[in-house]
Order: sequence, then C-alpha cells, then structure tokens
Amino acid sequence: MSEIVVKQDSDPITADKKPADKNSVWIIVGVVLVILAVTAGIVVLAGQSSEITTKVRDIFIILLALEMFAIGTALIILIVQVAALTNLLQNEVKPILNSTTDTVNTLKGTVKFLSNNVSEPVIKLNQSLASLNRVLELLKLRK
Repeated sequence: MSEIVVKQDSDPITADKKPADKNSVWIIVGVVLVILAVTAGIVVLAGQSSEITTKVRDIFIILLALEMFAIGTALIILIVQVAALTNLLQNEVKPILNSTTDTVNTLKGTVKFLSNNVSEPVIKLNQSLASLNRVLELLKLRK
C-alpha cells in the first residue's frame, strides 16, 4: 500500500506571514535604493555646470507633469467608479432592501396572527387540561 503523508504547519498564521514579510522587505529595499539614487544624483549635479543642471531640472519637470497627468486620469476613473457604485446602490440594492423589509413585515404579521389564533388557544387548552388534571389528582380520582 502506498502511504500518503500530510504535512501540517504547526503555526498556520506564521506560514501566511512569510510571503508578506518578503514583499515588505523588498519594498523597503527599493525605497532605500531610490533615496540613495536621488541623493547620489543631487551630489553629482552639485558639481556640474549650470547647463547640465538646467537640462536635468527640465527633464524632472516633464516627468512631474506626466505623473500629474497619470494621477488626474486615475482620479477621473475613480470618480466614474464611485458614480457607478452610487447608481448601483440606489437602483439595485435599495429596492432589494425595501423588498426585504416588506417581506419581514409580512412575516411579523403572519407570526402575530398564528400566535393569536393558533398558539394561544392551544396553550389555554393545555392550561385548562393541566388544571383539570390537578383537580382530579386532588380529589383522588386520578393518580
């Protein structure tokens, strides 16, 4: 017969954290490298002529403009998505909630009706039978 070996981690929470820890370490290393590169660029540009520094400054201004364009586009997409979500909530979820509320109210009425017309008479009948049974026991007609 072949044996099946099942490997179980002693701590499943630790097993889930390992990939996240690696990703966070790489993110931190990336941020540190970017900061070091910017610092090195500033030091190198400090010793250069003003013409080179002006060209680099212009390139950074263009890159910032492109970044602002990308952020603006993302913001427009976000606004459109929020509008679509609002429309979904108003036109689809709200009617479902209203229908559910109506159903719950109908069930409340049904439960009250059944309680008044079925449960209470049965309880009163059982109560009367129990009191009759107790009276018969007291009169020693029944054990």
